[in-house]
Amino acid sequence: MAERAPAANTQQGRRGLSRVWHAGLISLNGLRAAWGEAAFRQEAILAMVLVPLAFWLGRNWVETAALVGSVVLVMIVELLNTAVEAAIDRIGPEWHDLSKRAKDTGSAAVLLALLLAGGIWAAALWHRFAI
Repeated sequence: MAERAPAANTQQGRRGLSRVWHAGLISLNGLRAAWGEAAFRQEAILAMVLVPLAFWLGRNWVETAALVGSVVLVMIVELLNTAVEAAIDRIGPEWHDLSKRAKDTGSAAVLLALLLAGGIWAAALWHRFAI
């Protein structure tokens, strides 16, 4: 008798709190995997400094939310970029124009997120100390 192959997505059979619990564990695995990437590690360490600083620098909840949100956005975009790169690398190591375009576009998204965060932080610092 032939053995059955495991389901490709074991989350599909879960319901309710079990699904939420396992989704959380999968997300933690993703964060652990991302920690292996130097760029994500640097951004996470910087976030550990900037997020508490945002609560001091922000003059109201909107400024604080913008400061914290910009830092979290950089990390989100970096996670998505890492996912794109992993998927492309899984396809194969050979060079392909579409693979290069996907990786370059992901990198550009990280750059834009970093520029946005830098602009928000620069404006908040200017507003706090120069005005």
